[in-house]
Amino acid sequence: MSTVRVALADDERMVRTALRVILDAEPDLEVVGEAATGAEAVSVVRQLRPDVVLMDVRMPEIDGIRATEQILSTMDEPPRIVVVTTFENDSYVYDALRAGAAGFLLKRAAAEELVQAVRLVARSDSLLFPSAVRSLAAEYGRRPAATAPPWAARLTGREAEVLRLMATGLTNAEIAGRMGVGPATTKTHVAAVLGKIGARDRTQAVIAAYESGFISPR
Repeated sequence: MSTVRVALADDERMVRTALRVILDAEPDLEVVGEAATGAEAVSVVRQLRPDVVLMDVRMPEIDGIRATEQILSTMDEPPRIVVVTTFENDSYVYDALRAGAAGFLLKRAAAEELVQAVRLVARSDSLLFPSAVRSLAAEYGRRPAATAPPWAARLTGREAEVLRLMATGLTNAEIAGRMGVGPATTKTHVAAVLGKIGARDRTQAVIAAYESGFISPR
C-alpha cells in the first residue's frame, strides 16, 4: 500500500496538531508539511508536492479559495485539495469547490470521517459527500443558461448515465455494477465524461452538470 502524503493548512496551531495526530496514526497516511496562512500553503505545496491538502477556507493573507486557485493553476500535477470548514452550508465552501477543490470536510468531523475522506480523495474514485455538494449547488450555484452546454450534446447515452451516477457518489466499481459493465469500461466512460466537459475531476464535472441544468440539484 502506497503512502498518501498530506499537507495541512490552517491558521490555528491546535487544529493542525489535532489533524496531524489523527492522520499520522494511520499506516498509509503521512503529514509532510504545515502552513498557517494561504500564502504559506501555496509555498509548502509547491515545495513538498503532497498528494492531498487539507485547506482551511478562511486564513490570513490569502484565503483558502485563492490559495486553491493558485496551486491548481501553477502546478503541472497539483494535489487533491479538500477545504476544511466550520459550517457546511457556506458560500465560501461552494466557491472553493468551483475553484477546483476536490471536496470539503467539516472541522467537527470524527477521526474516522477525516481518514476516510483523505483516502477517498486520494483515490479519486468517488464524490465526497454528494448530498452536501448537491445542496450547496442548489443554494449557491449559478442559474442554468437557457440552452444546454455544448458538452452535453457530445456525451453518449452511456456517458450521460455515468455522469448522473457520479453525482450520487458511486465509485467506479459501483457504477459498473449498476450499469452491468466491467470496471475498465466504467473507467473509460468516466475519463470520457471528464474530457468532454473539460473537468479536472469528478467534483468539477458534477458541479458543471448542476450549474448547466444537465442535472437538477433540487
